[in-house]
Amino acid sequence: MPKMKTRKAVKAKFKVTGTGKLLQFHPGRRHKLTKKSSNRKRRLSKQSVVNDGQTKMYARLMGVA
Repeated sequence: MPKMKTRKAVKAKFKVTGTGKLLQFHPGRRHKLTKKSSNRKRRLSKQSVVNDGQTKMYARLMGVA
């Protein structure tokens, strides 16, 4: 049986922590930053933990689980 390939788009958007949780990077932080407020840009730059309902799906797409 062949190995399952990693979905590159999912790999670029998520990061696995040491305990196995997934951190997500927020979209909307690459360009057109002048119209966004400082609070919004700061909030977008921080990573957040993916909720438990979606962790299993994204981990499988990344080839982790």
